[in-house]
Amino acid sequence: METHDIKIHTEFIKLQDLLKFAGAVETGGDAKLIIQEGRVSVNGEACTMRGRKLRPGDKAVIDGETELVVT
Repeated sequence: METHDIKIHTEFIKLQDLLKFAGAVETGGDAKLIIQEGRVSVNGEACTMRGRKLRPGDKAVIDGETELVVT
């Protein structure tokens, strides 16, 4: 599994914005699609909420292959 540390300078980042910021998707539409399809899990649980707030220490995994760790 690929792991990427994503440093944010705010209190939180929304899931769809994290995917775009990390370069995992090109557009917000792409982020919306993979989130709604249930291909993204947050902290080990499937997540279909685009606006879910992630804070430092949270982990998002895409298709079980790419892990984004918010720092």
